[in-house]
Amino acid sequence: MLTGSRLSVAQRPAAPLFRSKKEAVLDSLRASIVNGVIRPGERLVIDELARNLGVSPIPVREALQQLQADGFVVIQPHVGATVTRIEPQLITEIFDLLESLELISGREACTRMSPEQFTAMESLLKQMDGLEGDLDAWSDANVQLHRFICDCAGMPLVQSMLVKVLEHWRRLRALYMNDVFAHRVAGAQREHWVMFRAMKARDVARLEKVVHDHNRAARTAYTAQFKRALEQEGQTS
Repeated sequence: MLTGSRLSVAQRPAAPLFRSKKEAVLDSLRASIVNGVIRPGERLVIDELARNLGVSPIPVREALQQLQADGFVVIQPHVGATVTRIEPQLITEIFDLLESLELISGREACTRMSPEQFTAMESLLKQMDGLEGDLDAWSDANVQLHRFICDCAGMPLVQSMLVKVLEHWRRLRALYMNDVFAHRVAGAQREHWVMFRAMKARDVARLEKVVHDHNRAARTAYTAQFKRALEQEGQTS
């Protein structure tokens, strides 16, 4: 069960000028779930959350409904809300979705991007080269990169879906995958540069192959690590 000590003052929403109470609560709870502060299977008690966050139960209930729609929370009659558990098939789902969404946006961006946009993408990739030692900063820049590609493709719906999938990936990483992620960042960054060169050459076939190989290799590595993590949890429980 979530207790008051689990949400720091920094995580509690201040009285926002441009956000509703529901949005503030939603941002706080989502961040706590994605970053692994609130663990899979943990109960979320509405009255307790409302008291800890300094709001009425109504925005908490609305936020939990949105988190359920986004796949982070399960709400059951007579049980209440619990944080969604992570199952092995989630890794396959995440990387299959990432591959599909990156292909959709990448193909379109490949044909539409202007010289100025390619320059901006190259600048972002150079910044990411210098972030390989800071996993959180590199991960944030990775989201920015894929959002930029969606912007260039003119696909806001794909971008919205991609960001949600990446949030699930970030939760998975925070709980189980940091060691593997640290070893994969350099290779993933090299693959980003190959994607960039394929897009700049308007070579859709090459781009498709890079995106496919990039996500399949990640899926294999992370699936193996997740199984090891589950085995270790079973041995220590």
